[in-house]
Amino acid sequence: MSTPVHTPDPQFAIAPAEAAARASLIRRILRNPLALGSLIFLAVVVVSAIAAPLLTPHNPNTADISAVLSSPDGTHLLGTDGAGRDVLSRLLFGAQFSLAGALLALVTSMVIGVTGGLLAGYYGKWIDTASTWVISLLMALPAIIVLLAARAVVGPSLWASMLIFGVMLSPAFFRLVYASVSAVRNELYVDAARVSGLSDLRIIGIHILTVVRAPIVVQSAIVGGVALAVQSGLEFLGLGDINVPTWGQMLSDGFTNLYTAPLLIVWPALAIGLTLISLTLLANSLRDELERSNAPRRRRRKQLAEPPAVVREEVMRHDDGGPAGEAVLRIENLSVGYETGDGGTKRVVHDVSLTVARGEVHGLVGESGSGKTQTAWSALRLLPEGGRITGGSIFFHGDDLAALNEKDMEKIRGSRIAYIPQEPMSNLDPSFTIGSQLVEPMRICLRISKKEATARALALLARVGIPNPERTFAAYPHQVSGGMAQRVLIAGAISCNPDLLIADEPTTALDVTVQAEVLDLLRDLQSEFRMAVILVTHNFGVVADLCDRVSVMRLGRIVETGPTRSIFTDPRHPYTRELLGAILGETRPRGPLATIDAGPSASPSRKGALR
Repeated sequence: MSTPVHTPDPQFAIAPAEAAARASLIRRILRNPLALGSLIFLAVVVVSAIAAPLLTPHNPNTADISAVLSSPDGTHLLGTDGAGRDVLSRLLFGAQFSLAGALLALVTSMVIGVTGGLLAGYYGKWIDTASTWVISLLMALPAIIVLLAARAVVGPSLWASMLIFGVMLSPAFFRLVYASVSAVRNELYVDAARVSGLSDLRIIGIHILTVVRAPIVVQSAIVGGVALAVQSGLEFLGLGDINVPTWGQMLSDGFTNLYTAPLLIVWPALAIGLTLISLTLLANSLRDELERSNAPRRRRRKQLAEPPAVVREEVMRHDDGGPAGEAVLRIENLSVGYETGDGGTKRVVHDVSLTVARGEVHGLVGESGSGKTQTAWSALRLLPEGGRITGGSIFFHGDDLAALNEKDMEKIRGSRIAYIPQEPMSNLDPSFTIGSQLVEPMRICLRISKKEATARALALLARVGIPNPERTFAAYPHQVSGGMAQRVLIAGAISCNPDLLIADEPTTALDVTVQAEVLDLLRDLQSEFRMAVILVTHNFGVVADLCDRVSVMRLGRIVETGPTRSIFTDPRHPYTRELLGAILGETRPRGPLATIDAGPSASPSRKGALR
C-alpha cells in the first residue's frame, strides 16, 4: 500500500526552524554579560597566540645582555626579563605553548574518560567492571609523582608530560559521564530508539551523549584549568623544556627577580588567572543555557510485578481453525525468566503459544502482571536487564527470533517489527525535535536521503491526523499534547512499512475522547497497510473494538484463546468469565441515600447512612 503524499508548504522551511533554535541559544549566550566578556577575552588570547609572530618583532628566546631587566620602553613594551628577553614576545609565544599543552591534556582525558564512561554506563556488565578497575587504578596513582617519573624517562618534554597528565585526568570525565549515562540508559525514549532500529552506536552518539554534554562542558573548563595550572607549576619548578617559552617559565623568572623587577610576575600571573576565570564563567553560562533549552524529563520504568507460583492449566481454545492467511508471527512454548539473587531463574512467562496472521489484530488481555508485556517484549528481544528467553521459539516469517544475534535483530526492529509504547511523552527524547526523531530511523532502515525522509515524515504526520505537520515536525516533545505525541509515535511506527506492529496499551495515558480517535486511527492504518498487530491491553472495550482474536493471560500463561466474538459470547475459562464480569454493565443505578434517625439525643457519631 502506498502512503498518501502530503505536499509541504514550500514557504515553510524545516532546516531554518532548527537553525533558529541554535541561533536563539547563541543570542542568549551573547546577551549574558559574563559569558560575553569571557568569550571576548578568550578570543583575544587565542588570536594573539596564533598571530604572535606577526605581533612581536622580537624572538622570544633571543637574549640581550645589555637590556637585562630593563623597564618598559618603546623597544620593549613590557620590558625584559632576567636574561634580557622581550617580555611581550614571551607572553604571546608562551600563550601558544601553554594553551596547546593544556588542550592536549584536555583532549586526551576527554577521549579516554568520555568514551569509557559512555560504554561502561550504557553496556554495563564486564565492560563496566573492566573500565571501573582501570579508572580506580589511575585514581590511586599520584599524578605529580607519575609526571616526575615520566620526565626522568622521556626527558623535559612539554607534550609528553601533558599527554601523560591527560591520561591521569581521565577519571574526572569517566565518573561524571558514567553516572549520567547510568541514570538514563533505561529511559523509555532510549528503548524507543532501539525499537526504531537504531544501532547502539547511534543511540549512544545521538541520545545518550546529548544528556551529558552540559556537564562535560563544565568539566572541560575545570580540567582544562587544572591542566594549565599543573603545567605552569611544573615549568615554574624548572622541570620543563627551557627552549619552549611558557607562562610557567615566566612566573619562575618573575619570582626570581621579584624584588628587583616586580612587574615580571604580574603579566604571566594575570594571563593564567584571567584565562582560568574566563573558562569557568563561559562554561557555566553554556551549561545554564543548554539545560534551559533541553531539560530532559526522567521517568523510571515501573518495576514489573513477579507473579506467584502457578499451577499448570490447559489452554481453552475455541475450535475455529485458527487464523486465516499468512502467519506473520508464530510463538511456540515461549518461556521468559529473570535472574534471582541466588543464581537461579524466576519464570514469569510459561509455555505461551499464539499465532498472528497478516491483516489480523490479536489481543493479549489480562490483569497487571499477567505477562502480556513480557511476551510482547520477547518478540522484540528487548527484555529488561536480567531477563532472558528460557525456552520456546518465536518464528517471524520462518526465522526464529529467539536464536538471532543482536546485530540481526537490529535489522528487524523498526523496519519489519514496530512498536507503539504506553506513555507517548516518555518515549520521545526531549533533547531533539520530533522531526529529527522521525527522520533518523527512516534514513537507517529505508536507506533514503534526508530530503526524502523529511517528505515522508511530513506525509505520515498528515496521515495520522496532525493538522499542521510542518509545525509539529519542527516542535520539541514538550510543545505537543499527549494525544499528538501518541500520533507521532504511531507515524514513526508505520514509517518503515512493518509487517508486525506491537501496540502496548497505546491508549492508557490518554483521555477517553483521544482514546477513541487513536483507536479509529489504528484500525484504519491496520486495514490500509495490512499489518499483523499484537494489541496488549487490559481493556475489553478496546478488544471488542479492534481485535479479531484474543488470548487471555493469567499468571504468565494463556488460559483461553479464540475469536473475539466467541470469547465474549461463550467464555469457557473461569478467569475469562471473571474478567468479563468485572466490566460495568447497563444495570439499574442504586437508589437515593437513606439516613438513619438515631433520635435527637444521639451523638453525630451514632448517625449513619445507608444506600
